[in-house]
Amino acid sequence: MVHNFREMGNHTGVTEFLLLGFSEFPEMQFPLFTLFSLLYLMTVLGNLLVISIVCADRHLHTPMYFFLANLSILDISSLKVTVPKLLAILLKQSNIITFTDCFIQMYCFSVCVEIEFLLLTAMAYDRYVAICNPLHYTIIMNKRVCALLAAVSWLAGLIDTLPHTVVTSQLSFCDSNVINHFFCDFTELLKLSCSDTSVIESMTYVEGVFEVFTPFLLTLTSYVFIISTILKIHSREGKRKAFSTCSSHLTVIILAYGTILGVYLQPSSEDSKKSNKLHTTLYIIILPLLNPLIYSLRSKELKVALKKALCRILTFSVPKHI
Repeated sequence: MVHNFREMGNHTGVTEFLLLGFSEFPEMQFPLFTLFSLLYLMTVLGNLLVISIVCADRHLHTPMYFFLANLSILDISSLKVTVPKLLAILLKQSNIITFTDCFIQMYCFSVCVEIEFLLLTAMAYDRYVAICNPLHYTIIMNKRVCALLAAVSWLAGLIDTLPHTVVTSQLSFCDSNVINHFFCDFTELLKLSCSDTSVIESMTYVEGVFEVFTPFLLTLTSYVFIISTILKIHSREGKRKAFSTCSSHLTVIILAYGTILGVYLQPSSEDSKKSNKLHTTLYIIILPLLNPLIYSLRSKELKVALKKALCRILTFSVPKHI
């Protein structure tokens, strides 16, 4: 393997990285390209459909669907960060990524992860108010509050992940430029560094508490109150209706936290690296596809709006005979 190095003061650093992708499955490159291309297209179209319906139907101009539209925008953005390069690797064996592009990709991926958990936390708070304080729901979850929660989620993701990206980019990479992944994963980059990574690891631990554990704790607290309130409802039908209002969100939360924990809480071994790629693929490609499906299947309002939109499209496309 030819390495591309440059002099950096008293250190030697790489000018580019080599992404291995799914090189352990050489015979599966084109089938994987076909599969991921289809999933990518379906995910983008599905999330665009959700955004369009939420914007077009005034009955969906509620906090729940406002946050869902934000989540769909984020899902499309996160796909753009990693999937095009993955497809290029599978189809053209375009494994090289420049030093700058690598860290931009790492930063954008970290931003998307944090924003997602913050948006899910905001949605959990919305469900908490809707179930535990329904009489004051419209007052508490007004447009200003919803916009503020969404803005804080996006800004916090953009700002909070910047320091550890900058610090990581200052590390020296002396021995190898080969990343055993299909994108510039933070943990893989740390393994390649010949610098002392103790400071950045401590920073990442502290940021991880804020980025993942704090949103998880807030979400868990919301659902403790939600479940407690639902259990106090006497009628079975009342419990069913109350639970149905948060079942979609709860399903997405379980999938999101489950897959991200599967990515980062694995032992370091060759088998775990293959498993890590699988879990990352689930998080990056499959989860954004499932989000609109889960909400579409479980939300009566979204299903009705979708049927209306399809009827309008079909009516417009069929020529009228005089």
